Amino acid sequence: MVIADVAGREPRCRGPRQETLLRMLENTLTHAERPDDLIVYAGLAKAARDHAALKVLTEALSTLEEHETLVVQSGKPIGVFPTGPRAPLVVMANSNLVGRWATSEHFYELERRGLIAWGGYTAGDWQYIGSQGIVQGTYQTLTAVADAHFDGDLAGRLVVTAGLGGMGGAQPLATVMAGGVALCVEVDADRIRRRIDSGYLERGTESIDEAIVWANDAVASRTAASIGLLGNAADVLPALRERGVVPDVVTDQTAAHDLMYGYVPSGMTPGEAAALRDSDPDELTRRARASIAAHVECMLAWQDAGSVAFEYGNNLRAQAAENGVDAFRIPIFIEKYIRPLFCRGIGPFRWVASSGEQADIDVIDDLVVREFPNNPLVQRWIPTARKYVRQAGLPSRISWLAHGERTRLALLVNEAVRSGELRGPVAFTRDHLDAGGVSQPLRETENMPDGSDAVSDWPLLNALLNAGSGADLVAIHAGGGGYAGYMQSAGITLVADGTSAADERIAAALTADTGIGIMRYADAGYDTAADAVRASGLRWFG
Repeated sequence: MVIADVAGREPRCRGPRQETLLRMLENTLTHAERPDDLIVYAGLAKAARDHAALKVLTEALSTLEEHETLVVQSGKPIGVFPTGPRAPLVVMANSNLVGRWATSEHFYELERRGLIAWGGYTAGDWQYIGSQGIVQGTYQTLTAVADAHFDGDLAGRLVVTAGLGGMGGAQPLATVMAGGVALCVEVDADRIRRRIDSGYLERGTESIDEAIVWANDAVASRTAASIGLLGNAADVLPALRERGVVPDVVTDQTAAHDLMYGYVPSGMTPGEAAALRDSDPDELTRRARASIAAHVECMLAWQDAGSVAFEYGNNLRAQAAENGVDAFRIPIFIEKYIRPLFCRGIGPFRWVASSGEQADIDVIDDLVVREFPNNPLVQRWIPTARKYVRQAGLPSRISWLAHGERTRLALLVNEAVRSGELRGPVAFTRDHLDAGGVSQPLRETENMPDGSDAVSDWPLLNALLNAGSGADLVAIHAGGGGYAGYMQSAGITLVADGTSAADERIAAALTADTGIGIMRYADAGYDTAADAVRASGLRWFG
């Protein structure tokens, strides 16, 4: 089941909230990397467990009443319960395994038996909006790198990275937005073509030497540019280094977390890797980990030569460390560039126009710029996004807003729906990469000052609080595939349908969602987070 056109459909559900959630599911599949397999991104992250489950999900949402809750277990609908008008319409838990069984081997066995599905962060809970969903986070990281290392300017700076999948595909556009030159290595030619077609990548080549010429020309002229280079990162990065290339910035967004379905070993095509997976999966994972080790050794050599290096949270360092590489000399991007924002409840908030009308997003863009004149992230981002980001599927926008700002915006949007200024309901959601949304000791919560990196109570409390606050959809996720045992996270979706009941849900749930986030960081010992909690007026016992 492939969704060809989300926009313009006639309502099929018994209420606008249910219809909006159904359209979010369909929109997630519209942006999927492998829609026929229901795989949205990251090699394995699914919107539904299988096609039979997708069919039942669609039917269940279409008949769901306002006072009922649909229960979903790892992408499979289980049942519908009478719960009340303030209860979530959908609750779900994706790929959660008991501690000692939370291993990639056990996950893959359950996945092969059709008993589990990994939801990623935003695939399994129907919150994915395509590469735009991560482009601002990547842009925000790169502008923070520029502020920290290059006097606030990436012009004339070369960023070398790899991976142009559903997540990594944001890298070239984000680099151009930040003024830099992106040289992006990708082993799958189809992904390079897809990013060019979507406007996220300017051009591609199979020639390392041609890519170097293009990059050098752009750096010399201080022209923002993006280049896709077909090849395997473990092969290409050392070849670049042998040719004397020393990037200003080096990072990575390959699917290194998944040695079975993600990272393609050195010297192999994706098709050859798939064949080896069928014939000798242990050999595939051995080769993939060895290739990652070589990949990271090159990044370390560049770091020692003066490049700014960081991991983007794909478990690249952990995989290399298992092969004896001193990989954790490379820092994680969150701790270095993003955590100060989390301490103020600032994170990747997003909204989706269920009407399918771009005009609705245009109205909200104007509203955001007008209502937050003193927020430099908004004032810099919204005009940039309007210029560069192409819409696909349901029109959407992401912008990093703080505790209190999200509630304020969503209430204003709900009023605009009520007045008819907007043509349909608007879904509000966020990435799980947020202040209160995740525990991931090798990414979002690495090196917490109190040592609470691996405490997963916080995203579970976030989900419980959001459900109690009346969010329309609440999800609890854990890692799947190579991420099994590495993370716990929670997702939320709210629908602004113009009703007074939506006002109540928005005010309670969005305040709770970011409030528990700033409390989490305050509890860990961050003074800026403690100040944010005190300023919020929330009752805190810290």
